[in-house]
Amino acid sequence: MIKAIMFDLDDTLLWDNRSINEAFAATCTYANKVSGVDAVSLEEAVKNEAKELYASYETYEFTKLIGINPFEGLWGEFLDEHDEFPKLKEIVPSYRKSAWNNGLMKLKVDDEELAAELANLFINERRSKPYIFDETFKTLDELKDRYQLLLLTNGSPHLQNSKLTLTPQLIPYFDEIIISGDFGKGKPDDGIFKYALSKLNVNENEAIMVGDNLMTDILGANRSGIKSVWINRNNQKYDQVIPNYEIHSLDELHRIIEIVN
Repeated sequence: MIKAIMFDLDDTLLWDNRSINEAFAATCTYANKVSGVDAVSLEEAVKNEAKELYASYETYEFTKLIGINPFEGLWGEFLDEHDEFPKLKEIVPSYRKSAWNNGLMKLKVDDEELAAELANLFINERRSKPYIFDETFKTLDELKDRYQLLLLTNGSPHLQNSKLTLTPQLIPYFDEIIISGDFGKGKPDDGIFKYALSKLNVNENEAIMVGDNLMTDILGANRSGIKSVWINRNNQKYDQVIPNYEIHSLDELHRIIEIVN
């Protein structure tokens, strides 16, 4: 019998990809207006440069362990005071400017002042664009009085809490909120899933994990003996990591719970 439901945050409840992509589009459109650079080409170039730069820093292995992606580095402050977060905090200002400057340089635009302006603009654009999937609140409303709900998210505590501050309506639904940067390891490490079970005082047969990422949410749940529900909004294929259940919208979750119970 299911007693608890664990939810991922980014691109499961929050539409983070949309927020990031719209922030890029707005920033690159501004760059086009002031410099004439092609907005689409700039977005592609900056994304590629950001990924390459991000992987070159000494904090890269730590960010992989915790689950912090390159685009979060373009707007997160990382004001956490433990582990390697202080190093990350020191790195990100130059990382942001370099990512935008390198992207501009790829398109033959040599303008460091513009790069710095775009780096700051991107931060503001991302913060101004928090999106929640249409069915998120309806689903949580249906579940909140029947099950314990836990939010299990990878990332920097400061950044993930910033996302929740931008969407404060989400917070009251959850009995527990666990962020990988507080725990020390991120999904798919089975330790964080076992810790989540202990916080809810349930065993693996009494919980399910709902998430969009096969390599973190689903793999970690599978390793921990927790039934996994993959929310596959983009009709992707799976190969090595196989979820117990697959849905295409949170609206379908009640059907899965009925099957499991």
